[in-house]
Amino acid sequence: MNAINRSQLIDQLNWRYATKQFDPTRKISAQDWAALEEALVLTPSSIGLQPWTFLVIDDPAVRAKLLLASYGQPQVVDASHLVVFATKTNYSTDDVDAHIRQAAKVRGVTVEALEGLRTMAVRSVIEGKNETDRRNWAVNQTYIALGNLVTSAALLGIDAAPMEGFERHRYDDILGLKARGLTASVITALGYRIQSDKYATAPKVRFPRAEIVQHV
Repeated sequence: MNAINRSQLIDQLNWRYATKQFDPTRKISAQDWAALEEALVLTPSSIGLQPWTFLVIDDPAVRAKLLLASYGQPQVVDASHLVVFATKTNYSTDDVDAHIRQAAKVRGVTVEALEGLRTMAVRSVIEGKNETDRRNWAVNQTYIALGNLVTSAALLGIDAAPMEGFERHRYDDILGLKARGLTASVITALGYRIQSDKYATAPKVRFPRAEIVQHV
């Protein structure tokens, strides 16, 4: 295993910030973007259930529509890439079964051999939660993917701007998400900062580690 060292990790996390101004002339290479998509695929989730879809918005015309549903925040159109994290609105037994079939295929076992996992997932997520709690659970999982993408981008020297400031119902309408059983939870613009963005060099405002990290 080739791991980065501790200094590299902290340096990149200090380097990253929620980018306010992207350079619209700079694009993420196809190779780097493929790596970021794979990072999204590799995101961990509760019981491995992956209650999400990641929409990469390539069409400039669609991005222009989304800008109007994003309070005019320019990152939506100026960044190299825009990802909409869409969450399944009512995760179901059918979704669990799809995961079990994929697990059986990947691991070379029968579906019947995974019946214990299926039973646990159904009891925990389907039977053990009402629709509201199940949706909240799914959204929480989606935020794990958000963190994974932002950190992965930073490690590649790519800027990101996670954003909750958008009109979800309008995103759902523009992207046709409701008919697919999905809803937009959060978005992230990715690309390269413009050098004049004053926030790039602003000190990070964080509480001291001694105040927020507690050993029990």
